[in-house]
Amino acid sequence: MGIAVADAVEAAGDLELAGIWKRGEDLDALLATTDVLVDFSLPEATATVLAAVEKLKRPLVCGVTGLDRAVMEDLEEAARSVPLVYDRNMSPGITVLEKIAADAARALGGDFSLEIQETHHVHKLDAPSGTALKLGEAVAEARGEDPRDVRYKSERRGEVPGDHKVILASAAERLVLEHSVSTRDVFAVGALRAARWLRDQSPGLYTMRDVLGWQR
Repeated sequence: MGIAVADAVEAAGDLELAGIWKRGEDLDALLATTDVLVDFSLPEATATVLAAVEKLKRPLVCGVTGLDRAVMEDLEEAARSVPLVYDRNMSPGITVLEKIAADAARALGGDFSLEIQETHHVHKLDAPSGTALKLGEAVAEARGEDPRDVRYKSERRGEVPGDHKVILASAAERLVLEHSVSTRDVFAVGALRAARWLRDQSPGLYTMRDVLGWQR
């Protein structure tokens, strides 16, 4: 993803890559020349990233998945002093799917069962994916239900970048909402869209819904 973000910046024309941080290097020095930091690293690096953006008051776009509750609390604390977009999937299409799925689940009600299906490449270790959980939380919240009651089905095969389905079914009909990714570049492009938007925002914790202007 780091390479994808760098390539997307070069292709954008209106952005300039200030640098690429690797663990062990001086992040403060890099941030001193940066308007917005985009982080797709690993959970183990998140504490270092948050400390640096808080210290230098730099906006942060974070797409790191697999964060535990303690780190999420650190994100919320950092967002008190810096603008911060955090989302488990930076794809604009997934953001729209989340909204549509929540609206559909709310309208159809409890007579329709909920299932989230996802397929990813064989190298992806977490299952269900962060995006599947994000979708499940959205539809469960829309119906006032516990996200843990949503059914998930995960598959790992080949080099699939990411396919997700939200299935709502009753005894009489079945509604399938689907999103497929053809290249991981979509996440980089979405992150840069978030970075452009975030630069003009006040401190706070935002998601891609805020970036796209969707109302909850």
